[in-house]
Amino acid sequence: MRKQTVVVALGGNAILQPGQKGTFEEQYGNVHRTVEQLAAMVLSGKWRLVITHGNGPQVGNILRQHDAAKAIVPPMPMDVCGAESQGLIGYMIQQAFHNVLSREGRGDIPVATVVTQVLVDKADPAFQNPTKPVGAFYSAEEAKRLQAEKGWHMVEDAGRGWRRVVPSPDPKAIVEREAIRTLLTNKAIVVASGGGGIPVIEESGQLKGVEAVIDKDLAGERLAEDVGADLFLILTDVDRVRLNYKRPGEKVLERMTIAEAKGYATEGHFAKGSMEPKVRATVRFIEAGGERAVIASLAQALEALEGRAGTQVVP
Repeated sequence: MRKQTVVVALGGNAILQPGQKGTFEEQYGNVHRTVEQLAAMVLSGKWRLVITHGNGPQVGNILRQHDAAKAIVPPMPMDVCGAESQGLIGYMIQQAFHNVLSREGRGDIPVATVVTQVLVDKADPAFQNPTKPVGAFYSAEEAKRLQAEKGWHMVEDAGRGWRRVVPSPDPKAIVEREAIRTLLTNKAIVVASGGGGIPVIEESGQLKGVEAVIDKDLAGERLAEDVGADLFLILTDVDRVRLNYKRPGEKVLERMTIAEAKGYATEGHFAKGSMEPKVRATVRFIEAGGERAVIASLAQALEALEGRAGTQVVP
């Protein structure tokens, strides 16, 4: 039986739980529990696995560390901080997989993290309208100074202080897609496009990192397309997509077609920045020829792949 390729997009709860400080021990414990779920997919013998993940808290902390030490060590730009976070999280996932698979007598299965660049269009309208908050909170006075000194776009964030906002352009291609395909062909579990990937533009045939953040679910969908995945699985902190979420008339969706998904989105059922990009990513995947996409909870990952849990998104 031919193994199917599935791209699994992990939500933030797979790495850092609400209320945790974000120590390495906390994060590794969460990753290990997540990998227990993912390893079951591999050990079933049915799936070839590509994993992508968020990096919001991690890259935010890296940015803050660079800012705090700027008088001692030159701070790195945002694309470099994104690369650092990919290595950090990839290391945890790789080690957890090695330990879990070795325990099950399958330590021979290779696991590799690909530090992944994602091509964006330098003419993307998002560059004229930065919307994604990143990094530390600042006072109004500090925000004004940073805006003048560095040209940062600063916004007041829900009464908690001022934050930098950066563009969130649409992902166009995974630069390392051929390397990822090669690893898959050689039976490796691949971790790629962490945090939406490192956004890069192309100028005269040369790649250049840009200060931006790509939505991780849309980048995960682009990854799924570029590696020819059969299925796209988004794991989050809810068991299924809902209409009228946390409102009167809430309705759980076990299945939806892409036409229904578009209709629900137009009606405003999906919150921007949370469920809306997830649903949009599943629609893109199916429209690009994907067989099936699923939005489900981490605790039901294998059941969701087998069609027994989550919201199944179909043509």
